[in-house]
Amino acid sequence: MGVFINDGSDADGHEQVVFCQDRHTGLRAIISIYSTALGPALGGTRFYPYATEEEAVTDALRLSRGMAYKNALAGLDLGGGKAVIWGDPGELKSEALLRAYGRFVDSLRGRYYTACDVGTYVADMDVIARETRYVTGRSVEHGGAGDSSILTAWGVFQGMRAAAEHLWGSPTLAGRRVGVAGLGKVGRYLVAHLIDDGASVVATDVNETALKWARTTYPQIDLVADTDALISGDIDVYAPCALGGALDDDTVPRLRAKVVTGAANNQLAHPGIEKLLAERGVLYTPDYVVNAGGVIQVADEIEGFNFERAKLRATKIFDTTRQILRLADDEGVPPAVAADRLAERRMAEVGRLRTIYLG
Repeated sequence: MGVFINDGSDADGHEQVVFCQDRHTGLRAIISIYSTALGPALGGTRFYPYATEEEAVTDALRLSRGMAYKNALAGLDLGGGKAVIWGDPGELKSEALLRAYGRFVDSLRGRYYTACDVGTYVADMDVIARETRYVTGRSVEHGGAGDSSILTAWGVFQGMRAAAEHLWGSPTLAGRRVGVAGLGKVGRYLVAHLIDDGASVVATDVNETALKWARTTYPQIDLVADTDALISGDIDVYAPCALGGALDDDTVPRLRAKVVTGAANNQLAHPGIEKLLAERGVLYTPDYVVNAGGVIQVADEIEGFNFERAKLRATKIFDTTRQILRLADDEGVPPAVAADRLAERRMAEVGRLRTIYLG
């Protein structure tokens, strides 16, 4: 095995970036720690076939920064980190590779806790946990929370309710048409909440299995060919629930929805998109605020998982989103800027306490 550790601050303010390699299993991974000001860094492991190493590094850096802000606004005493395993999980994933990765996680001695993300699942966390105890998102039979998508979707729904109240005066999606892009882990749970709340749903997914699930489970859902058809359609709310970068210079001008609230990470393709959304009168609830239900769920494992307690904490995403939207109005800034300010304030104020010597 080989590892390279960068403890400097040259990676856009990140505390530490670790490059991991095990040639025997084909493991190539990057663990990125943005901040431990509030506590150990927590963030999932993404297993994805990036085109280049540069693309993998960029994703790890962006995602770990987002986790620091997400954990801060979720009220957790946890910092932000993220890991990516570079490769096709369908071809490379094996017990040996996951256990090799677990040893690298363990080498950080608790500075980083991992969990599920795109391409990794609860069963994978159980394998990784055979080499390290710094793992969350484990199966119920191993004392874990199970599928974190459940509370991720619940939190997104709460954020959407807060946006509806802010824009339309009532915290419900009843009578609204919601476009869901992505019917995977989170999207399918979100669809259930929306239908129960009285919303009509139009959706799309690149996976035919997901589309078949939608036709069978919720025949009242309207399915469209692709995301382009979804965003240019007659919808009130757009919910990006697949990979990041869903909002860019091309999609925003064609977007007909008045609210964007979704589960995907890093929805804004680049800085400035939040201003473009505001100029078009689109209310954007920052992704790392509304999709924090999953991290709240897996973080609860650290103190001994209790689903009802975790759900109550995830329900507070409604209050946090409401606070951010009001602050944005009061300060005349986009919600994304208001959310950043709140997160940075908490990291600075609470993080400062760690400078008090305890002896």
